Amino acid sequence: MSTRTPARPSAPAWVAFGLCIVGVLISAYLTYEHFTGSSTLACSGNGTVNCLKVTTSQWSVIAGVPVAVAGLAFFLAMTMLCAPTRWARDAALPRLVGVVAGMIMVLWLVYVEIFEVDAICLWCTGVHVVTLLLLVTVLWWRESERSYR
Repeated sequence: MSTRTPARPSAPAWVAFGLCIVGVLISAYLTYEHFTGSSTLACSGNGTVNCLKVTTSQWSVIAGVPVAVAGLAFFLAMTMLCAPTRWARDAALPRLVGVVAGMIMVLWLVYVEIFEVDAICLWCTGVHVVTLLLLVTVLWWRESERSYR
């Protein structure tokens, strides 16, 4: 009979959870902007940095789903997979698959911004950076679990 107490959430778990919350907040804001048609993106309205051009382009909706909504769904799912709970510790594979899929989407969206829309959205870039940091953190978490065992 083991008397080992359950491990507390590790530093990478807390960092990943925090990044997910930041991703939810930015994605929720972009979703709000998408549905209200507001132009309060606090981003230049002309030139290379042009959030409105990016968020209203034909590429801002894929198969009828706004990219901002897809981002919000992604970060909500990742928040569940990265929550500092006992069951989330056992979700290493779904967490890794999810964040890799998210990073693939980010790479495609960056391509679209640069080569198709010819503009960059700073809010979108924020989401992209959070996703990249989340990938690094999930890999760190995975490695720390391996060394723990």
